Amino acid sequence: MATTFDFTSRDGTLLRGWANDGDGVPLVISNGLGTIPQAWPALVAPDSGYDAVTWYYRGTFGSHRPADRRRIRVGDHVDDLVALMDARGIDRALVACWSIGVNVGFEMTQRHPDRVAGLLAVAGVPGGTFSTMGAPLRIPRVLRRTVATRTVRAARIAGPALTWLAPRIPLDQRTAWLLSHSGFMLPGAEPDLLVRMLREFVRQDWRWYMDLAAAAGEHTPMDLAFVECPVTLLAGRHDILTSMHDMLDAATRMPHAQITVLPG
Repeated sequence: MATTFDFTSRDGTLLRGWANDGDGVPLVISNGLGTIPQAWPALVAPDSGYDAVTWYYRGTFGSHRPADRRRIRVGDHVDDLVALMDARGIDRALVACWSIGVNVGFEMTQRHPDRVAGLLAVAGVPGGTFSTMGAPLRIPRVLRRTVATRTVRAARIAGPALTWLAPRIPLDQRTAWLLSHSGFMLPGAEPDLLVRMLREFVRQDWRWYMDLAAAAGEHTPMDLAFVECPVTLLAGRHDILTSMHDMLDAATRMPHAQITVLPG
């Protein structure tokens, strides 16, 4: 039976954590913004073989916003990850990362290499996130960061309207089917799980969400020479948000990395 709990980060911010209460290999999930642990069903089931824990980013899903609203950069999330491990008595763990969580996972590995046993990086790159967006849309690399930054700024301005509107969008099996055939994601996602994820995702304070996204976008590309632990990367061939080619390039810069490219 999964449990939630509160813990405090280094700067005093009160955060909400989640644990599957399983037995097995310690696993920390560094999730994507606005996502829930159940997005990893094979890893978080009580009988998965993992003692899986995660936390919700600052200002989301029960975690408090920091007193200093600027404390939402990747380094601050690393502090939260360390505080989570300390609160659960975990000295060293595998870290599974998704999207922006990949930035956090690699930054954690650079700052605290002794605490990371290995990395699973899904649909994300170690820094320079905004420069990887839109590759399948044929957006030139030199324009990607500008396009992504302006999109986030526009969405932030529209934040109050999005916060009001998003929870009122009907979400059911038909919505899941349409989304899985939209080009944003390809068929294959479990409809019930996708609906649950969407229902949680739309409950964001969208202005705050865009503040988090903008702060994560400031994380610069990393020199990966420091990575000594095993790394597995999963890339989507047609991923709109993370360039497959950038993930392939990242894999070549780490001695113990392997990458799998999925058709989606």
